[in-house]
Amino acid sequence: MANILGINLSELSLKETKKEIEKILDGRTARYVVTPNPEIILASHKDEELFYILNKADISLADGFGLKIAGLVLGEKIHRITGADITPHLLELAREKKLKVAILNWRGGLSRQEEIKDILEEKYSNINLLVIDIDRSEALDRETVDRLNIFKADILLNTLGSPYQEKSIYHNLSRLEGLKLAIGVGGSIDFITKKAIRAPRFMRYIGLEWLWRLLRQPKRIGRIYRATWVFFSKVITAKFINPLRWRSNVACLLYKREGEKIKILMVEREDEVGHWQMPQGGTDGESVKKAGQRELSEELGTDRFIYKASFKKVYKYNFLDKKERKAKEVDGFVRPPKMYKFDFKGQKQSLYIAKFIGQDSDIEIQFWDHSSYKWVEMDEVLDVIHPVRREAMEIFLNKFKSII
Repeated sequence: MANILGINLSELSLKETKKEIEKILDGRTARYVVTPNPEIILASHKDEELFYILNKADISLADGFGLKIAGLVLGEKIHRITGADITPHLLELAREKKLKVAILNWRGGLSRQEEIKDILEEKYSNINLLVIDIDRSEALDRETVDRLNIFKADILLNTLGSPYQEKSIYHNLSRLEGLKLAIGVGGSIDFITKKAIRAPRFMRYIGLEWLWRLLRQPKRIGRIYRATWVFFSKVITAKFINPLRWRSNVACLLYKREGEKIKILMVEREDEVGHWQMPQGGTDGESVKKAGQRELSEELGTDRFIYKASFKKVYKYNFLDKKERKAKEVDGFVRPPKMYKFDFKGQKQSLYIAKFIGQDSDIEIQFWDHSSYKWVEMDEVLDVIHPVRREAMEIFLNKFKSII
């Protein structure tokens, strides 16, 4: 599994990917495929939910020549496989294996439900097809789910565009009866209906598809700028600068009083059962106070706390080397280890302290960060927190005791 700026990408060739997809279609468990490109990867750096969903996919295809170049810079093996490449293959497989295909077609796109159905039924004779025009705001509402469950599709093609297609697939995968494979294909269907014209093969081969799109749609210049200049500047920084730097991080100590007792909030990491720690995150250039307030609000879904104190850069630690991070097997599929958006040398941690003034019902942890939370008496925190975080916690507790 390759990794570009924190997003895991498949190292499989097109031929190997097709075999893996056939394996999924022969199984009984619903799986989903994502097709990130440079623009989607950049968007995921500001959208933690999207970042999480992309990295939870069963197959992640590199949809963009820029990812192939980034792979060369970062020493990763990348095969470019676009949604436009894999969509016709899925439709042909469905025709051959007599599988049902459902297409969620975005109303704001170029193609309409009727013409998609007519063209695909003519091109892929005897294909069993359901096409539904929906708005992004609907994103698999109850009525749409009911229609899909009556049809019982084996394959779901979602054209809502990122991040709507990835999020709607992830949150509804378990609700769709009989489904085997879901994939976000963006505007790939428009190439089949001829509503959009793909770049000539030679331009795709040499990586100039972006120029073709710019010439045909000059208004895309902002998106192309981000997908080229902004993306590659981050790749270069990740490769040559960040490994020499320490990332600025803030650990958030949230406490409450219950009579004579003081309790501190601990959260369990989503990616590791039993790994308890305090909420934390990057400062992103903000002050410790501002970053701490933001991290607590984002990770706990509440602002029911009062700032008490902050301490700048009180602890420093190295990240694990990539080779030391372990993959996990889940339901027969190997899940790659958690990666960071930017591989810094390690982190310099500051401390933000706040008092909780709400009710536990006010707390709504984000599933992409943590699986659960609990309040731990101050004297028991060092026994509960994960061993790798104990040294830092001792320092944080001493700082905390100095202000209460």
